[in-house]
Amino acid sequence: MLASLQTVLITPRIIIKSLSFVRILFVTSEAYPLIKTGGLADVSGSLPAALRGLGADIRILIPGYQQVIDKLPDARPVAHIDNLPLIGAVTLMLAEMPDTGVPVYIIHCPSLYQRAGGPYLDASGRDWEDNPLRFGILSRVAAILSCRNSPLSDWIPDILHCNDWQSGLAPAYLHYMPDTHARSMISLHNLAFQGCYPAHWVERLWLPTESYQMHGLEYHHQLSFLKAGIYYADSITTVSPTYAREIQTSQYGFGLEGLLASRAHEIHGILNGIETQEWNPATDPYLVTQYDDRHLDNKNAVKNALQSQLGLSVNTETPLLGVVSRLTHQKGLDMFLSVAETVLQQGCQIALLGGGEAVLEQGFKALALLYPNQVSVNIGYNEPLSHQIMAGVDIFIMPSRFEPCGLNQMYGLRYGTPPVVTPTGGLADSVVDTNAETLRNGTATGFVMDAPAPGALLSSIEHALAYYRNQKSWRKIQRNGMRLDLGWAHSAQAYIALYQQLMGQ
Repeated sequence: MLASLQTVLITPRIIIKSLSFVRILFVTSEAYPLIKTGGLADVSGSLPAALRGLGADIRILIPGYQQVIDKLPDARPVAHIDNLPLIGAVTLMLAEMPDTGVPVYIIHCPSLYQRAGGPYLDASGRDWEDNPLRFGILSRVAAILSCRNSPLSDWIPDILHCNDWQSGLAPAYLHYMPDTHARSMISLHNLAFQGCYPAHWVERLWLPTESYQMHGLEYHHQLSFLKAGIYYADSITTVSPTYAREIQTSQYGFGLEGLLASRAHEIHGILNGIETQEWNPATDPYLVTQYDDRHLDNKNAVKNALQSQLGLSVNTETPLLGVVSRLTHQKGLDMFLSVAETVLQQGCQIALLGGGEAVLEQGFKALALLYPNQVSVNIGYNEPLSHQIMAGVDIFIMPSRFEPCGLNQMYGLRYGTPPVVTPTGGLADSVVDTNAETLRNGTATGFVMDAPAPGALLSSIEHALAYYRNQKSWRKIQRNGMRLDLGWAHSAQAYIALYQQLMGQ
């Protein structure tokens, strides 16, 4: 039996107290539009803006990658932080996030962050060998800024909000620092990535020897950044209620389920929102024409433009299936590859955008060579094309084996593109399966597989195609999804309630 779970739900009748004195330092390794490799960046760009809109005094802390420096040319130095392991000192710079105006602190240290490549990988796709130092410094700076003797004497946070393993050491550092002020929280976006490194990094990162134990940050004779965050943080959040329950089981806990179950009463599941201004088919600048739930016929023009652009046969009636994803085992795209020919033989088309495991990239490329007028495969990241696929396809395929929250299924709902998903994590919390009853009561928004298996995926796709051929029913499913409130307002209120609870403690 699962341990008890506290899921935060805020109703409109609850009055949020004044936030004028609530200060939050939001620590992240990526944030859109500064730098992005996945959903963490989307959340780190959108959630602070939503919290600021509700009155919170929130500021972001991020490493000073070259991409970040380039996009924030007005950044100015505000502090010099020394007494740091191995590197000595860094400069802290301050700027504002584009469009939202959220203040952002940048850790300026060219030797650590200004390199060719991405936040975590070099140009050849290998992990940076000094990632423990790069993100250990991020964590230590976050903790230093959360103490009463912070170099930013005019702004000391009440809440230190960390995200995933990259900032997982911050609660541990804070725990062992004298004269601390802030309460700490860690948000788990994906438990599969834990930041585990050889034990010698404990000493090199100036962590106390006594912290390296089972009741601390030791994990199978390694230092685990993520375990440190889970163990030492005052509160834990996940990005969906279902994922909060799942991570307390051996199937989804990745070895940390025991620790998580022991802290069950401090785990809060809050479903992510999406940036509804950026993801809006009625205003999306990447589309040849815009549409909304009252003008869904315009979606056909977007579809035809996409088919033409991708070299597919242009036909409004042909069912077009879309994928925008990392090509990994987690995302279940091997299952889709195994049934793709069957789907194509039923007269469908496929548009795929993504990258990842070589065997999957090669498999989909081979499929495109076999079916050149039915399959388009684009390897890599392309923001305009991701919008065009989301709007132009009829059915969105997302058969993840586990999905802490997922954002693409919400983009699909927003764009009138019903998703096919597995019943896991945020997919289970955001998509309602279509059947006679849910269609009748107006809750049907997509198609939920029975299990993460190729046969179940094919069955759900065929189920979706049956409804697709009934224009009246299909329009109902599309409009149900498009009319959902998928923004950040509700989730942001839930975070504020947690912040206030922590401050009360």
